[in-house]
Amino acid sequence: MRLSTKGRYAVTAMLELAIHDGRGAVTLADISVEQGISLSYLEQLFACLRRQHLVKGVRGPGGGYYLGRPAGEISIADIICAVDEWVESNHLKTEQEGGSARLTHILWNELSNDIFEFLKQKTLGELVARGMANLELQPESAEAVSKAVKSI
Repeated sequence: MRLSTKGRYAVTAMLELAIHDGRGAVTLADISVEQGISLSYLEQLFACLRRQHLVKGVRGPGGGYYLGRPAGEISIADIICAVDEWVESNHLKTEQEGGSARLTHILWNELSNDIFEFLKQKTLGELVARGMANLELQPESAEAVSKAVKSI
């Protein structure tokens, strides 16, 4: 699993949706301003997230995006895998190499799998709850949690 800027921005944008869950659709323009991510980049990310049914879009006045499922059912790994291709291109190379090169490829592949398993256990719902607990806020304080998301 690669941990890229693309994946980090996707998680950040999805956290914005989770924080505002139940309060109506969130526009990409709002996320762009709040998180400092370019609108065109968000459009690319949300196309990938829509294909994986992680978000639902609503067009027209009052439109924007909602989570595709409850925040507690969307893992961080789901989000990262939706926007980043997890290609095991080193697998064939590993089988052809010998000695220390093969051993290091095995190490990095194991680390990649461990990261994936860890992120599979973490959900958007948990991150929002952690942000609320850290700030000792009530659920109505979405703006403060949104600011805390920037520091995660």
